[in-house]
Amino acid sequence: MEKKVQVSGEFIQLNQLLKLENVVQSGGEAKALIESGKVLVNGVKADAVRKKLRQGDIVKVGRHEWVIELTDVR
Repeated sequence: MEKKVQVSGEFIQLNQLLKLENVVQSGGEAKALIESGKVLVNGVKADAVRKKLRQGDIVKVGRHEWVIELTDVR
């Protein structure tokens, strides 16, 4: 299931996206999930909790998938 996430600014951090989309409740949960290897960014296991996600990046956790759309791209 793909969902487009509109974010203002140049990027959103991976941990912020996971909290925004209610995948996790806290930064600690986000860190644990990312370190478990269950989070993919553009098809590759994420290795940075605060990875900057930019226009067109795809984040996948289990069956859920988000495509980043920035509303203030310069």
